[in-house]
Amino acid sequence: MKHIPRKRFGQHFLADEGVIDAIVRTIAPQPGQAMVEIGPGLAAMTQPLVERLGRLTVIELDRDLAARLRNHPQLDVIESDVLKVDFTALAGGRHRLRVVGNLPYNISTPILFHLLAHVDAVEDQHFMLQKEVVDRMVARPSTADYGRLSVMLQWRYEMEDVLFVPPESFDPPPRVDSAVVRMVPHAAAAPVDVRRLEEIVQVAFSQRRKLLRHTLGRWLEEKGHRGDFDVQRRAEEVPVVEYVTLAQALS
Repeated sequence: MKHIPRKRFGQHFLADEGVIDAIVRTIAPQPGQAMVEIGPGLAAMTQPLVERLGRLTVIELDRDLAARLRNHPQLDVIESDVLKVDFTALAGGRHRLRVVGNLPYNISTPILFHLLAHVDAVEDQHFMLQKEVVDRMVARPSTADYGRLSVMLQWRYEMEDVLFVPPESFDPPPRVDSAVVRMVPHAAAAPVDVRRLEEIVQVAFSQRRKLLRHTLGRWLEEKGHRGDFDVQRRAEEVPVVEYVTLAQALS
């Protein structure tokens, strides 16, 4: 029976064989590696992945698709909302996970932040996302795309836009361009209170057109901070390392 894509799950199924092959080659799965695929859908990418790995864990929320996937003897199927999955427990402390997936665009950012909490259990991540989101993830300071997502993820990952994917590669086609991003955790990321860093970045970018003295500067005064952080700049002009250093000073 043909599966009808469900709008509430943001389902757009990858259908272009050439794109699928390019993504799998980019991921470069090796036999025996511990890999988790988020949102396998109709298994377009699942099949070539499991052929190379030997075994694959998949996380699927749609119960009809999960039931189909259980018919595959080499798949371990977790029928769940990915935001409820404990990736650290899934790794089990024995190995680190490689995580891949065509993420639902309507909840891609919450998924990225959920995985950030489990980054120590992850070897790398390859995700298909809305091109606009990938642009923000990899953006450099003093560019229009540089913002909260750039800072929060670049603190912990080295990221690269590795593949452009047009709408016609999907069924049904989304209304936006897509891209595949590679995310590799930094081997020695600066230790920081994540909530504090999040708070600082949120305040800084709350009015990104204004100088920081109007937003973060006032916030720092309220906190009694007397450091030498330059607030005569806009939020987008501050490199990731300076936000991290400020968070450390305030922790």
